[in-house]
Amino acid sequence: MLPAAGAVTGCGQPAKLCRLRREEVCPVVEEGSPTVRRRRLAAELRQLREAKGRSGESVAHALRWSPSKISRYERAKTGLRPSEVERLLDYYGVKGTHREMLLALAQDASQKGWWEEYADSLPEDYQQFIGLEHEATAVAIWHVDVVAGLLQTESYARHVIDSYDRVEPIAPSQVTRLVRVRTRRQQVLDRAGLRLSVVLDESVLLRRIGSDRTMYEQLQRLAAECDRPNLTLQVLPLDGPHTVIGESFVLFGFEADGDAVLQDVVSTEQMRSGFILEGERETHLHRVAFRTLTEAALSVADSKQLILDVAESRWAGTRLSAS
Repeated sequence: MLPAAGAVTGCGQPAKLCRLRREEVCPVVEEGSPTVRRRRLAAELRQLREAKGRSGESVAHALRWSPSKISRYERAKTGLRPSEVERLLDYYGVKGTHREMLLALAQDASQKGWWEEYADSLPEDYQQFIGLEHEATAVAIWHVDVVAGLLQTESYARHVIDSYDRVEPIAPSQVTRLVRVRTRRQQVLDRAGLRLSVVLDESVLLRRIGSDRTMYEQLQRLAAECDRPNLTLQVLPLDGPHTVIGESFVLFGFEADGDAVLQDVVSTEQMRSGFILEGERETHLHRVAFRTLTEAALSVADSKQLILDVAESRWAGTRLSAS
Protein backbone atom coordinates (compact mmCIF):
# COMPACT_ATOMS: atom_id res chain seq x y z
CA MET A 1 0.00 0.00 0.00
CA LEU A 2 1.26 3.47 -0.83
CA PRO A 3 2.12 5.50 2.26
CA ALA A 4 1.32 9.15 2.73
CA ALA A 5 3.39 11.60 0.73
CA GLY A 6 6.92 11.99 2.05
CA ALA A 7 6.68 8.92 4.29
CA VAL A 8 8.47 6.45 2.05
CA THR A 9 12.15 5.61 2.41
CA GLY A 10 14.85 5.04 -0.18
CA CYS A 11 15.32 7.52 -2.96
CA GLY A 12 14.81 5.95 -6.33
CA GLN A 13 18.20 4.55 -7.20
CA PRO A 14 19.85 1.98 -9.38
CA ALA A 15 23.15 1.95 -7.49
CA LYS A 16 23.08 4.55 -4.76
CA LEU A 17 21.27 7.78 -5.54
CA CYS A 18 22.80 10.55 -3.49
CA ARG A 19 20.37 12.45 -1.33
CA LEU A 20 20.49 16.21 -1.66
CA ARG A 21 20.42 17.82 1.76
CA ARG A 22 20.84 21.35 2.95
CA GLU A 23 23.81 20.51 5.12
CA GLU A 24 25.75 18.73 2.38
CA VAL A 25 26.27 19.04 -1.33
CA CYS A 26 25.97 16.02 -3.60
CA PRO A 27 28.09 16.75 -6.68
CA VAL A 28 27.00 13.69 -8.67
CA VAL A 29 23.51 12.24 -8.81
CA GLU A 30 23.55 8.92 -10.58
CA GLU A 31 20.72 7.82 -12.85
CA GLY A 32 18.31 10.45 -11.57
CA SER A 33 15.19 11.55 -13.39
CA PRO A 34 15.29 15.09 -14.79
CA THR A 35 11.48 15.11 -14.52
CA VAL A 36 11.64 14.57 -10.77
CA ARG A 37 14.67 16.86 -10.36
CA ARG A 38 12.71 19.62 -12.11
CA ARG A 39 9.80 19.12 -9.74
CA ARG A 40 12.04 19.20 -6.69
CA LEU A 41 13.76 22.35 -7.94
CA ALA A 42 10.39 23.97 -8.65
CA ALA A 43 9.22 23.20 -5.11
CA GLU A 44 12.41 24.65 -3.62
CA LEU A 45 12.24 27.84 -5.71
CA ARG A 46 8.56 28.34 -4.94
CA GLN A 47 9.29 28.02 -1.21
CA LEU A 48 12.12 30.56 -1.52
CA ARG A 49 9.83 33.07 -3.21
CA GLU A 50 7.08 32.60 -0.62
CA ALA A 51 9.59 32.87 2.27
CA LYS A 52 10.72 36.23 0.86
CA GLY A 53 7.11 37.38 0.63
CA ARG A 54 7.38 38.05 -3.10
CA SER A 55 4.69 37.52 -5.69
CA GLY A 56 5.39 35.83 -9.00
CA GLU A 57 4.66 39.11 -10.76
CA SER A 58 7.20 41.05 -8.68
CA VAL A 59 9.92 38.46 -9.30
CA ALA A 60 9.15 38.45 -13.02
CA HIS A 61 9.30 42.25 -13.13
CA ALA A 62 12.62 42.37 -11.26
CA LEU A 63 14.25 39.83 -13.57
CA ARG A 64 12.49 41.10 -16.70
CA TRP A 65 10.82 37.74 -17.23
CA SER A 66 7.19 37.17 -18.10
CA PRO A 67 4.87 36.26 -15.19
CA SER A 68 3.90 33.13 -17.12
CA LYS A 69 7.53 31.98 -17.02
CA ILE A 70 7.51 32.09 -13.22
CA SER A 71 4.24 30.19 -13.14
CA ARG A 72 5.43 27.54 -15.61
CA TYR A 73 8.68 26.68 -13.84
CA GLU A 74 7.09 26.72 -10.38
CA ARG A 75 4.58 24.16 -11.66
CA ALA A 76 7.45 22.23 -13.33
CA LYS A 77 5.83 22.68 -16.73
CA THR A 78 9.10 23.99 -18.08
CA GLY A 79 12.63 23.93 -16.74
CA LEU A 80 15.15 26.67 -16.03
CA ARG A 81 18.71 26.76 -17.30
CA PRO A 82 21.31 26.69 -14.51
CA SER A 83 22.26 30.28 -15.40
CA GLU A 84 18.64 31.36 -14.86
CA VAL A 85 18.52 29.57 -11.51
CA GLU A 86 21.71 31.44 -10.58
CA ARG A 87 19.99 34.76 -11.33
CA LEU A 88 17.04 33.76 -9.14
CA LEU A 89 19.31 32.78 -6.27
CA ASP A 90 21.14 36.11 -6.55
CA TYR A 91 17.78 37.88 -6.37
CA TYR A 92 16.68 35.84 -3.33
CA GLY A 93 20.07 36.28 -1.66
CA VAL A 94 20.72 32.55 -1.31
CA LYS A 95 24.34 31.68 -0.48
CA GLY A 96 26.50 28.92 0.95
CA THR A 97 25.69 25.21 0.81
CA HIS A 98 22.01 25.84 0.12
CA ARG A 99 22.95 27.74 -3.03
CA GLU A 100 25.40 25.02 -4.10
CA MET A 101 22.78 22.33 -3.55
CA LEU A 102 20.19 24.17 -5.66
CA LEU A 103 22.69 24.81 -8.46
CA ALA A 104 23.65 21.12 -8.45
CA LEU A 105 19.95 20.25 -8.59
CA ALA A 106 19.47 22.67 -11.50
CA GLN A 107 22.35 21.04 -13.36
CA ASP A 108 20.84 17.58 -12.82
CA ALA A 109 17.42 18.85 -13.92
CA SER A 110 18.91 20.06 -17.20
CA GLN A 111 20.19 16.60 -18.14
CA LYS A 112 18.25 14.28 -20.40
CA GLY A 113 16.61 11.03 -19.37
CA TRP A 114 17.10 7.90 -21.49
CA TRP A 115 13.47 8.13 -22.66
CA GLU A 116 14.17 11.47 -24.34
CA GLU A 117 16.12 9.54 -26.96
CA TYR A 118 12.66 8.39 -28.12
CA ALA A 119 11.03 11.83 -27.92
CA ASP A 120 9.91 11.66 -31.56
CA SER A 121 7.85 8.56 -30.72
CA LEU A 122 6.56 9.47 -27.27
CA PRO A 123 3.84 11.99 -26.37
CA GLU A 124 4.90 14.57 -23.81
CA ASP A 125 2.60 13.17 -21.11
CA TYR A 126 4.12 9.69 -21.58
CA GLN A 127 7.63 11.11 -21.22
CA GLN A 128 6.54 12.81 -18.02
CA PHE A 129 5.04 9.52 -16.80
CA ILE A 130 8.31 7.64 -17.42
CA GLY A 131 10.27 10.36 -15.66
CA LEU A 132 8.10 10.01 -12.56
CA GLU A 133 8.26 6.22 -12.69
CA HIS A 134 12.04 6.34 -12.99
CA GLU A 135 12.55 7.84 -9.55
CA ALA A 136 9.42 7.15 -7.52
CA THR A 137 10.10 5.34 -4.26
CA ALA A 138 6.63 3.78 -4.13
CA VAL A 139 4.29 2.97 -7.01
CA ALA A 140 0.69 1.77 -6.67
CA ILE A 141 -1.00 0.50 -9.85
CA TRP A 142 -4.64 -0.38 -10.48
CA HIS A 143 -5.32 -1.83 -13.94
CA VAL A 144 -8.75 -2.83 -15.09
CA ASP A 145 -8.13 -3.58 -18.79
CA VAL A 146 -4.62 -4.94 -19.49
CA VAL A 147 -1.55 -6.07 -17.56
CA ALA A 148 0.45 -3.13 -16.21
CA GLY A 149 3.26 -2.12 -18.58
CA LEU A 150 5.99 -2.87 -16.03
CA LEU A 151 4.88 -6.52 -15.96
CA GLN A 152 4.16 -7.13 -19.65
CA THR A 153 6.05 -9.64 -21.76
CA GLU A 154 7.45 -8.35 -25.03
CA SER A 155 4.88 -10.27 -27.08
CA TYR A 156 1.97 -9.02 -24.97
CA ALA A 157 3.27 -5.45 -25.14
CA ARG A 158 3.61 -5.63 -28.91
CA HIS A 159 -0.01 -6.75 -29.30
CA VAL A 160 -1.25 -4.00 -26.98
CA ILE A 161 0.71 -1.31 -28.84
CA ASP A 162 -0.27 -2.80 -32.21
CA SER A 163 -3.93 -2.44 -31.26
CA TYR A 164 -3.53 1.37 -31.25
CA ASP A 165 -3.12 1.13 -35.04
CA ARG A 166 -6.85 0.54 -35.34
CA VAL A 167 -7.46 3.98 -33.83
CA GLU A 168 -4.43 5.88 -35.12
CA PRO A 169 -2.04 4.47 -37.75
CA ILE A 170 1.41 3.57 -36.39
CA ALA A 171 4.38 2.60 -38.56
CA PRO A 172 5.89 -0.82 -37.75
CA SER A 173 9.17 0.85 -36.84
CA GLN A 174 7.33 3.02 -34.32
CA VAL A 175 5.72 -0.06 -32.77
CA THR A 176 9.18 -1.56 -32.33
CA ARG A 177 10.46 1.62 -30.67
CA LEU A 178 7.48 1.76 -28.31
CA VAL A 179 7.96 -1.89 -27.35
CA ARG A 180 11.63 -1.16 -26.70
CA VAL A 181 10.67 1.75 -24.44
CA ARG A 182 8.21 -0.39 -22.50
CA THR A 183 10.80 -3.13 -22.04
CA ARG A 184 13.43 -0.67 -20.88
CA ARG A 185 11.02 0.86 -18.38
CA GLN A 186 10.91 -2.51 -16.65
CA GLN A 187 14.47 -2.06 -15.41
CA VAL A 188 13.03 -0.03 -12.52
CA LEU A 189 11.74 -3.32 -11.06
CA ASP A 190 15.30 -4.10 -9.96
CA ARG A 191 15.94 -0.69 -8.46
CA ALA A 192 16.84 -0.70 -4.77
CA GLY A 193 14.41 1.24 -2.61
CA LEU A 194 11.36 0.86 -4.88
CA ARG A 195 8.19 -0.66 -3.47
CA LEU A 196 5.58 -1.65 -6.04
CA SER A 197 1.95 -2.58 -5.33
CA VAL A 198 -0.23 -3.81 -8.20
CA VAL A 199 -3.91 -4.75 -8.25
CA LEU A 200 -5.27 -6.27 -11.46
CA ASP A 201 -8.92 -6.90 -12.19
CA GLU A 202 -9.52 -10.61 -12.87
CA SER A 203 -10.86 -9.70 -16.32
CA VAL A 204 -7.27 -8.83 -17.30
CA LEU A 205 -6.38 -12.53 -16.97
CA LEU A 206 -9.30 -13.53 -19.19
CA ARG A 207 -9.10 -10.87 -21.90
CA ARG A 208 -7.34 -12.15 -25.02
CA ILE A 209 -4.34 -10.08 -26.08
CA GLY A 210 -2.67 -11.91 -28.95
CA SER A 211 -2.53 -15.69 -29.16
CA ASP A 212 -3.11 -18.36 -26.52
CA ARG A 213 0.65 -18.69 -26.25
CA THR A 214 1.07 -14.96 -25.68
CA MET A 215 -1.52 -15.06 -22.90
CA TYR A 216 -0.06 -18.20 -21.33
CA GLU A 217 3.45 -16.75 -21.25
CA GLN A 218 2.12 -13.46 -19.88
CA LEU A 219 0.32 -15.16 -17.00
CA GLN A 220 3.37 -17.28 -16.24
CA ARG A 221 5.38 -14.05 -16.10
CA LEU A 222 2.86 -12.56 -13.65
CA ALA A 223 3.06 -15.64 -11.44
CA ALA A 224 6.86 -15.43 -11.40
CA GLU A 225 6.77 -11.72 -10.55
CA CYS A 226 4.70 -12.53 -7.45
CA ASP A 227 7.94 -13.76 -5.86
CA ARG A 228 9.70 -10.40 -6.09
CA PRO A 229 10.39 -9.14 -2.56
CA ASN A 230 9.60 -5.53 -3.49
CA LEU A 231 6.36 -6.34 -5.36
CA THR A 232 2.88 -6.99 -3.99
CA LEU A 233 0.65 -8.35 -6.76
CA GLN A 234 -3.04 -8.97 -6.11
CA VAL A 235 -6.05 -9.84 -8.24
CA LEU A 236 -9.51 -8.40 -7.64
CA PRO A 237 -11.87 -11.34 -8.37
CA LEU A 238 -14.89 -10.79 -10.56
CA ASP A 239 -17.22 -12.23 -7.92
CA GLY A 240 -15.69 -10.12 -5.14
CA PRO A 241 -16.93 -6.76 -3.80
CA HIS A 242 -16.39 -3.94 -6.28
CA THR A 243 -16.75 -0.78 -4.23
CA VAL A 244 -14.38 1.22 -6.46
CA ILE A 245 -15.47 1.55 -10.08
CA GLY A 246 -13.22 3.67 -12.25
CA GLU A 247 -10.42 3.87 -14.77
CA SER A 248 -6.93 2.49 -14.35
CA PHE A 249 -4.50 4.72 -12.47
CA VAL A 250 -0.94 4.83 -11.19
CA LEU A 251 0.00 6.57 -7.95
CA PHE A 252 3.62 7.66 -7.52
CA GLY A 253 5.11 8.38 -4.09
CA PHE A 254 8.38 10.24 -3.44
CA GLU A 255 10.75 10.81 -0.56
CA ALA A 256 11.17 14.30 0.85
CA ASP A 257 14.46 16.07 0.10
CA GLY A 258 15.40 18.82 2.51
CA ASP A 259 12.41 21.04 3.26
CA ALA A 260 10.80 20.42 -0.13
CA VAL A 261 8.22 17.65 -0.08
CA LEU A 262 7.37 16.28 -3.50
CA GLN A 263 3.71 15.33 -3.22
CA ASP A 264 2.23 12.12 -4.55
CA VAL A 265 1.34 12.24 -8.24
CA VAL A 266 -1.52 10.36 -9.89
CA SER A 267 -1.61 9.36 -13.55
CA THR A 268 -4.94 8.27 -14.99
CA GLU A 269 -4.94 6.49 -18.33
CA GLN A 270 -7.16 7.00 -21.34
CA MET A 271 -7.04 5.56 -24.87
CA ARG A 272 -3.77 7.12 -26.06
CA SER A 273 -2.94 9.63 -23.39
CA GLY A 274 -2.80 10.16 -19.66
CA PHE A 275 -3.58 12.90 -17.20
CA ILE A 276 -1.20 13.87 -14.42
CA LEU A 277 -3.03 14.92 -11.24
CA GLU A 278 -1.11 16.55 -8.39
CA GLY A 279 -3.66 18.16 -6.10
CA GLU A 280 -3.69 16.91 -2.51
CA ARG A 281 -7.39 16.07 -2.73
CA GLU A 282 -6.98 14.04 -5.93
CA THR A 283 -3.99 12.06 -4.66
CA HIS A 284 -5.70 11.42 -1.32
CA LEU A 285 -8.84 10.11 -3.02
CA HIS A 286 -6.81 7.77 -5.22
CA ARG A 287 -4.79 6.60 -2.21
CA VAL A 288 -8.01 5.74 -0.37
CA ALA A 289 -9.40 4.04 -3.49
CA PHE A 290 -6.26 1.94 -3.84
CA ARG A 291 -6.40 0.88 -0.20
CA THR A 292 -10.01 -0.21 -0.73
CA LEU A 293 -8.97 -2.24 -3.77
CA THR A 294 -6.17 -4.03 -1.90
CA GLU A 295 -8.57 -4.92 0.90
CA ALA A 296 -11.10 -6.39 -1.54
CA ALA A 297 -8.50 -8.23 -3.65
CA LEU A 298 -7.23 -11.76 -3.06
CA SER A 299 -4.11 -12.31 -0.99
CA VAL A 300 -0.79 -12.49 -2.83
CA ALA A 301 -0.71 -16.30 -2.50
CA ASP A 302 -4.31 -16.73 -3.66
CA SER A 303 -3.73 -14.26 -6.50
CA LYS A 304 -0.73 -16.23 -7.72
CA GLN A 305 -2.72 -19.46 -7.61
CA LEU A 306 -5.59 -17.90 -9.55
CA ILE A 307 -3.17 -16.62 -12.20
CA LEU A 308 -1.66 -20.10 -12.61
CA ASP A 309 -5.12 -21.75 -12.68
CA VAL A 310 -6.36 -19.39 -15.41
CA ALA A 311 -3.17 -19.90 -17.41
CA GLU A 312 -3.69 -23.67 -17.42
CA SER A 313 -7.47 -23.78 -17.80
CA ARG A 314 -7.90 -21.05 -20.41
CA TRP A 315 -4.64 -20.48 -22.26
CA ALA A 316 -2.65 -23.74 -22.19
CA GLY A 317 -4.50 -25.42 -25.07
CA THR A 318 -2.24 -24.31 -27.92
CA ARG A 319 0.88 -24.97 -25.89
CA LEU A 320 -0.23 -28.50 -24.95
CA SER A 321 -1.27 -29.26 -28.55
CA ALA A 322 2.14 -28.17 -29.79
CA SER A 323 3.80 -30.41 -27.22
